[in-house]
Amino acid sequence: MTALPRIGRPATQALELQGITTLEVVAERSERELLALHGVGPKAILILRTELKARGLQFAGSDR
Repeated sequence: MTALPRIGRPATQALELQGITTLEVVAERSERELLALHGVGPKAILILRTELKARGLQFAGSDR
């Protein structure tokens, strides 16, 4: 399992409150779902997308 990258305290806390503590769990969620969480913004999504791609993963529902 891969730990979350540095995305800022508010975003990290928002994800952890939802039980999202690894990139593999991030990949089970859609960008829209994560953006709906208070504290998760476009910058955090960009960082997560980059880290997912580097590991051959993507957000749920992504066609890329």
